[in-house]
Amino acid sequence: MKKNYVYVGAILMLAATLPLQSCIGSFSLTNKVLSWNNQVGSKFVNELVFFAFWILPVYEVTSVADLLILNSIEFWSGNNPVEASTKVIDTDQGRYYIACDGKGYDITAPNGDKVRLDFEADSQTWSVGVNDEETIPFMTMIDDSHVKMITPQGDFRAIPLSEQGVMAYSSMTQGTTLCMK
Repeated sequence: MKKNYVYVGAILMLAATLPLQSCIGSFSLTNKVLSWNNQVGSKFVNELVFFAFWILPVYEVTSVADLLILNSIEFWSGNNPVEASTKVIDTDQGRYYIACDGKGYDITAPNGDKVRLDFEADSQTWSVGVNDEETIPFMTMIDDSHVKMITPQGDFRAIPLSEQGVMAYSSMTQGTTLCMK
C-alpha cells in the first residue's frame, strides 16, 4: 500500500512539472479572459470573478481550447486566430479601421488609403507598405535598449530607447517626410 502512495506521489510530481516545460503556443484565449477579468473592477471584484470562472469552468474550457486547438493552429499556420481582430478608432479626422491578423496591422484611413504594418520575427523588423505597394523596413530591434530607425536619407541609424534618443531622432527627422517610392 505504501508503494502505491510513492508511485502516485511520483506521478503527481511529474505531472506538476508539465506546465513548467516549454509549450508551443501563446494561450491567447485564456490570456484574453484573464486580462478582461483584470479590468472588471476593484481587486475584490476581480477576485470574485476569478473564483466564479474557475467554478463555472470558463478557465478550464479556454485552457483546453488553447491547448488542443488554438495553439496547434498557431504552431502550424504561424497565426493565432484569437489574435485576429478589427478595431475602430474615431478621431477628429474621421474613422480609422485597424485590422490585426496576428502578424501585422492593416490601417484604413477615412479617405480609403491603406497602410500595412508587418513585423518579421526572425529579423525583429517592422515594415510599412502603403496601398498594397512594396513594403519598406523602417525599424529593427537591436537589443533591449536600441533600435535601428530609417533616416530621411534612407539609411539606418541606431537610436537609444530613451527620452534623449527619441528627441535626437525627432530633431533628425524634423520637417521631413519619409516617402514611399
